[in-house]
Amino acid sequence: MEPKALESLTPAVMASKAQKALLTDITDNGQYIVAVGKRGIILHSNDAIEWKQSSVPLQVLLTSVFFIDQNIGWAVGHDATILHTLDGGVKWSVQNYQPELDKPFLDIQFKDKLNGFAIGAYGLFYRTSDGGINWKNEFLSSLLFSEDADYLAELKAEDPEGYVIETQSILPHFNQILISKNKLIMAGEQGFLAMSEDGGKHWNRLDEIYTGSFFDIKILKNGTWITAGLRGNAFTSTDSGKNWKKVQTHSQATINQILVTDDGAVLSSNNGILLTYKAGSVTKLELSDGKAILATLIKDQKLIFASEVGIKSQELK
Repeated sequence: MEPKALESLTPAVMASKAQKALLTDITDNGQYIVAVGKRGIILHSNDAIEWKQSSVPLQVLLTSVFFIDQNIGWAVGHDATILHTLDGGVKWSVQNYQPELDKPFLDIQFKDKLNGFAIGAYGLFYRTSDGGINWKNEFLSSLLFSEDADYLAELKAEDPEGYVIETQSILPHFNQILISKNKLIMAGEQGFLAMSEDGGKHWNRLDEIYTGSFFDIKILKNGTWITAGLRGNAFTSTDSGKNWKKVQTHSQATINQILVTDDGAVLSSNNGILLTYKAGSVTKLELSDGKAILATLIKDQKLIFASEVGIKSQELK
């Protein structure tokens, strides 16, 4: 970012009730538990009881947080925001901020301290190979349907300006990216699932198994893939995404996040519903307040939630 642009930023307000604000994601980096959410709020805690608000240089809705170790991490959000921390999440700096783009990043993942990916709405896909000092925007043309590829080819020849505009909205929202050894896997809107086996240079869409949006995809400890999203829909695959089996969740609440556990997964859902997946079956827990659970963490035999009403916790049964 240009120094002039940094000077125009308004830091996140240090709010007395930040712990009760909308929080969208939560993670444990080994030093702190870190949660992110509305208006640039980032919280950190070493015991999940006492929370402190971090120093954040701008006010945007943050959507995802990721750490490569106990010190180095990134958070992303609206206005194509990418934040970076070197101290476990206490202080943050800006690596990318483009309000004129009017698109949110929805997830960020790193393979190591240098190589990472930030993804988001309408095919937003950024890559870095230097830890985020520089981010490169890539248009993933290999994910286009054949008719869309033909349309863009004609448009590029006849109307270059129109071509650029179309490339900014023709791909689906990318909601989640997963790095698994040499593979990259993405899940998104309208049943979008895709995989790359060459570091994201070329992508293949997986066969459509559901027309609604997927908000997360994970690989369980036993190697099973699991993806989930709208209206309580979840699917598993034991052959790396070739074939899928629908999971009977007995819920129509949208699933926002999948937390991998030693023996399965915990699925965070709207309406205060938490689903535990184990050995192919699901048990349902309904929190009394009925508020959306956006992400869940297990720490010291406690479930810790990032929710639409802030941090919540519950003893693990």
